[in-house]
Amino acid sequence: MSMNDRFVVNHPDGWAVKKSHADRASGVYSTQREAEQRAKSIVGKLGGGEVRIQDRHGHWRDSDTVSRGYDPDPTQDGKH
Repeated sequence: MSMNDRFVVNHPDGWAVKKSHADRASGVYSTQREAEQRAKSIVGKLGGGEVRIQDRHGHWRDSDTVSRGYDPDPTQDGKH
């Protein structure tokens, strides 16, 4: 696990982006998609890593490897 990894987790106010072992979220977003995009942006700016995404029941449903300098253009990623 890289220090750059981020997690998109269910939060009482929506969806949170968190770093491993962090007490607080770096941000809370109204939709999972917004949180996922923000997590990928953070990881890309930090030099790359993993973004892991939970479903609303707390189970891991997906994981994406993000390379350095993430491009948020969704047309290049057919999965998301």
